[in-house]
Amino acid sequence: MYHLVIALYTFVVRLATPFNRKAKMMIEGQRQTFFNLKERIDQNARYIWFHASSLGEFEQGRPLIEKIRREKPEYKILLTFFSPSGYEIRQNYEYADVVCYLPFDNLWNARRFLKLVRPEMAIFIKYEFWKNYLNELKINNIPTYIISAVFRDNQIFFRWYGRKYREVLDSFDRFFVQNESSRHLLNHLNYTNITVCGDTRFDRVKEIADKAERLPRVEQFLTADDENKPLVLVAGSSWQKDEDLLLSYFNAHPEIRLIIAPHELNGARIVCLTSRLKRSYILYSEVKDDTVVDADCLIIDCFGLLSTIYRYGQIAYIGGGFGKGIHNVVEAAVYGIPVIFGPNHAKFREAGDMLACGGAFSVANQEEFNTQINSFISYSNLLAESGEKTLNYVKRNLGATQTIFKEIL
Repeated sequence: MYHLVIALYTFVVRLATPFNRKAKMMIEGQRQTFFNLKERIDQNARYIWFHASSLGEFEQGRPLIEKIRREKPEYKILLTFFSPSGYEIRQNYEYADVVCYLPFDNLWNARRFLKLVRPEMAIFIKYEFWKNYLNELKINNIPTYIISAVFRDNQIFFRWYGRKYREVLDSFDRFFVQNESSRHLLNHLNYTNITVCGDTRFDRVKEIADKAERLPRVEQFLTADDENKPLVLVAGSSWQKDEDLLLSYFNAHPEIRLIIAPHELNGARIVCLTSRLKRSYILYSEVKDDTVVDADCLIIDCFGLLSTIYRYGQIAYIGGGFGKGIHNVVEAAVYGIPVIFGPNHAKFREAGDMLACGGAFSVANQEEFNTQINSFISYSNLLAESGEKTLNYVKRNLGATQTIFKEIL
């Protein structure tokens, strides 16, 4: 059944290539994989293979990759992605020796891939369970691990109809999981080779915060009204429903300034955003060294700055909570500021943890959003205390990378 599903999935993706840009990029990228491996794999080197589905999983694996590079330089790193959202952005990642797409999970691809690479160990990040690759790793006695993993009772492994697919879990020499509930679920299936060590993403955001450089354009924006010291709200990865709340409040409250980084940066989205602003704004790309910034809202119209921009806020709003789910709350919390997000956060452990400790706040509508921001404005102690709670939460969750490194190397 699994082989049939993979064959059908492969067929559908190929069929979609004329109409879907991501499908086309994936197929074209996979066509180059074996050629690239033949050209670039050093047959005399020792490789550790990391596999990430997409960019988010890569960021979780990144602290371990870079620690291995620093402390075990005798190993080379092979990094594979399944999704274009990871490969296209990180194909030139400096800490990996080879970066490529992972071909579809059929038996022929799995055997050919491992024959070319011959890794000394394989590390899968969070959610990747490709049956043929895992089986071939086990047959070849290659130590295999999964890191920052999260298991939930609605996954196929824990359903009555998932008994056969459950066998893929036998391929892992050790599970490095984020929480106790994942350990309990695996224990029920008689797996005991488990280490609860948290999420490596905390180590990554702490590293980013420690190395964060100044952003002069943001500082120019903030110092323009330095005398009044307005409250700065940083909204990251916002979607339109998030912006409905944000802009409604911002337009009516001159006592706050807004820095907003939309999740999508195409021209239409920026136009849609600016058309609803009733206060002055400026695009990040328009701020020049000699520009006098006379604006109340700074729109970040480029990628790659958000994790650093949070340092300039007193409150963070994380987008996505009115859609499929919120974006990364930890990269804001590391700066010791309270975090607000929409109602769809159930799948994100760190969001629930921060709600429980009093550092994060979920809002379901305009009234709740207004009430929360008003509370921060009226009670400065609440702002400081909530921020301290988020920072302490991040500190308590550091160290997963070191734990994994010590156990596997």
